[in-house]
Amino acid sequence: MLESLGLLGMFVSAFLAATILPLGSEAVMIALYHSGYSPAALWLVATVANVAGSLVNYVIGRTAGRPGLKALLKVSDTAFARAEQHYRRYGTVSLCFAWVPVIGDPLTMLAGVINVPLAIFLVLVTLGKGLRYWALLSLLPT
Repeated sequence: MLESLGLLGMFVSAFLAATILPLGSEAVMIALYHSGYSPAALWLVATVANVAGSLVNYVIGRTAGRPGLKALLKVSDTAFARAEQHYRRYGTVSLCFAWVPVIGDPLTMLAGVINVPLAIFLVLVTLGKGLRYWALLSLLPT
């Protein structure tokens, strides 16, 4: 259905896919690609929208803080501490993997909680998400 909206549908699906909603944007991208949409336009719209959705997660993390995020994600103090430890162990570069299902959304929220500088957040998340969409498009037949 979202593919019937063209690039707007691509934007909506990519944006929502980056939030805590269990949605994906790949099917919409593939459908629009096969409908003749420009791969460059699809890549740009999907990347911008997906990063914008991650930015919402970042703001939620910044606003909610540790207690709010633990309640939102329904995780124990121990699980949250473990997630923070992993994040600190692998560093801010782990934000390049914000596109990975299950861990990506909490990762971007945690970045907000621990106050990763916004510019660094945006560069790393954009790099990871942009490369992911580029890889998907490059696998499609020409």
